[in-house]
Amino acid sequence: MSDNNPQQPREIDEETIRLAGEIFDAARAGKAELFGDWLAHGLPPNLCNHKGDSLLMLSSYHGQFETVKVLLEHGADPEMRNDNGQNPLAGAAFKNDLAMVKLLLENGADVNGYAPDGKTALMFAAMFDNAEIVEYLLAQGADPERRESRGMTAGQLAVGMGAEHTPALLGETRPD
Repeated sequence: MSDNNPQQPREIDEETIRLAGEIFDAARAGKAELFGDWLAHGLPPNLCNHKGDSLLMLSSYHGQFETVKVLLEHGADPEMRNDNGQNPLAGAAFKNDLAMVKLLLENGADVNGYAPDGKTALMFAAMFDNAEIVEYLLAQGADPERRESRGMTAGQLAVGMGAEHTPALLGETRPD
């Protein structure tokens, strides 16, 4: 085979590996100014690491609002899931980051998007007693009757996790 065969695996040099590490670290650290420059010079906005975590997933999960804004402005997909089927909205709901939840929804995230196990952002917010996010997601059309793979609703999951405030928001009663 010749060296120009596109199907032949190419070795990745150490400089490329170093740069990739720098880019993913910058996503976690919220270096929005770097992303503005990198994206303007051709960095793919949906670049993913070895776990399928996109730059947007990493930035949103780590609460990097300005970086997420820059990525979204350059076409990052708010519905892109990682290799485990998780999406940025669910991560923001789990982390109790209302500003991030709002930003993702305003930029096309599906309020009822779900992981392979059927869990939605509403379910994560409910399970971890993030009442303000539960209220916001419900106001944005999140389905409180949707069931995950074991047949449980967000309210039932909240009760099961011992959440203090969210079961009542979802019509469930906590056992005494």
